Amino acid sequence: MQALADQGWHDLDDERWNAYAQATYISSWKPAFAAAYTNLNGTPHSLSPNAERSFTGTFTAYFGLKAWSGGEIYLAPEMISELPLSDLKGLGGGIQNFELQKTGSVSATWYKSRFYLKQTFGFGGDDGRNESAPLQLAGALDSHRLVVTFGNLSVLDIFDKNRFSADLRQQFLNMAFLSHAAYDFAADARGYSVGLAGEYYLGAWTLRLGRFATPQNPNDLPLDFNVFNHYGDQLEIEHRHTLYGQDGAVRLLAYRNREIMGRWDAAIAALKDDPSKNAAACGGFHYDSTNAGAPDLCWVRRPNVKTGIGINIEQRLTGAIGIFLRGMVSDGQTEVYSYTSADRSLSLGAAVDGEYWGRARDTVGVGFASSWLSASHVDYLRLGGVDGFIGDGTIRYRPEQLVDVYYKFHPWPSVWLTADYQHIANPAYNADRGPVDVYGLRAHFEF
Repeated sequence: MQALADQGWHDLDDERWNAYAQATYISSWKPAFAAAYTNLNGTPHSLSPNAERSFTGTFTAYFGLKAWSGGEIYLAPEMISELPLSDLKGLGGGIQNFELQKTGSVSATWYKSRFYLKQTFGFGGDDGRNESAPLQLAGALDSHRLVVTFGNLSVLDIFDKNRFSADLRQQFLNMAFLSHAAYDFAADARGYSVGLAGEYYLGAWTLRLGRFATPQNPNDLPLDFNVFNHYGDQLEIEHRHTLYGQDGAVRLLAYRNREIMGRWDAAIAALKDDPSKNAAACGGFHYDSTNAGAPDLCWVRRPNVKTGIGINIEQRLTGAIGIFLRGMVSDGQTEVYSYTSADRSLSLGAAVDGEYWGRARDTVGVGFASSWLSASHVDYLRLGGVDGFIGDGTIRYRPEQLVDVYYKFHPWPSVWLTADYQHIANPAYNADRGPVDVYGLRAHFEF
């Protein structure tokens, strides 16, 4: 858009429209690792101990239009081609590539990732402005305002943002750094939903509320639009501050989902009371386990509630160094419905710009993440059960922990090349397997 503005063909002070695009290719390689067993007794969700390669390629176009005063419409068609490790099975809170989707294939798939209306009501206060960007029109805005968004988008387009750990096309590769691993936010198998959200800005404070549609089945693509009975609600309070002259923010996030989902303890009890209610005999939505001695959630799905609460902190230490921390606790009683297999999660790390070594546009990042399971979730897995991502047939439980280190090289405008290394201990929370090393390369282009 800057090129058009330079020719006098576009107004970057008060945009009526804009158009952007991105393309990202990520290649991952996992060497062979040690495992005492794999897919024990027909339980199908182990990470393969053999060496594997994985890739994702995505292309997204972003279109924005100012429809009327304060009213903006955004559309983002997207394409993905992918090959996951082990059919996207065998990792809990630390899936190695955030772009991977539960319904993707090697063949290119086009879909509409976003199509929504955003209405802003200004109430005065200090003058500010938005700069032109994907999904953002340039223009003036009031510091005291209400923003209402309705349509097809991702919950993470509005909630749980973090300057140093959220934009994984520019930052870490592991999904543990996209959001709280334990945040089972409403989303289809591609990570998007349909919903309504409101954001109230007053000075340094922001209050966000939202309700979004959940999938009809766990980790599936079709959405359930009966949002008065089945839904994902979230509430977030954000405070922005300056500490020793450096910007920072603290966000408290709570979510409550009501969905047709199974409880771990109910699945165990159902098998104990009636051995015919096992994983191999499932007739409803299930994960293709052939373990006839294992419990399965398919027998006990009914309306249940899942809740969680978390904190998200970002803080600049200098103009070139930033740190972050996220931590969340979910109740851990019900199955994984939309995000990763984690009931509690913690992530923290730092990003350092390259001005210290004469590469001001480069960035190095180091992150640590750990996730945990509830006692009933562990019991379910120990008996051979599976959830949407994990299940080795039994388990010697330990927290799943990982380190993710990346170097982002910015050789030319609109081009970023990244080398990434991940070390994952106790994959799928199982100390009988691993550790796992993953080496990644990412090429990212913006237009």
